[in-house]
Amino acid sequence: MHRRARQFRRQLSPPEALLWVRLRLQRANGLAFRRQHPIGPYVADFCCAQARLVIEVDGAGHTETAQLAHDAVRDSYMRQLGYRILRCSALDVMRDPDDVAQRIVEAALASLAPHR
Repeated sequence: MHRRARQFRRQLSPPEALLWVRLRLQRANGLAFRRQHPIGPYVADFCCAQARLVIEVDGAGHTETAQLAHDAVRDSYMRQLGYRILRCSALDVMRDPDDVAQRIVEAALASLAPHR
């Protein structure tokens, strides 16, 4: 799984690349995001482990029945491990990556608020 995640890191989609540029700057705010992060048998597009937040960038393929079923199983697995899943449309990322990144940061900070 780690080898697969490493390969995914080298092949980020355009929306993932736009989002990664913004999320990696959040270290100054105390948030550490990882890209293409393995969680069990799955690879999350992005993860903020300290906030237990998984971010998925969904392209057009995520509207197909088989992919929706796969996503549901995957999300359930991650939720059982205590992660919250935040799905973002690839189209939204391409239209306004700053807004999507801000929503992700707010979700991560909200998850951390009770623990701070």
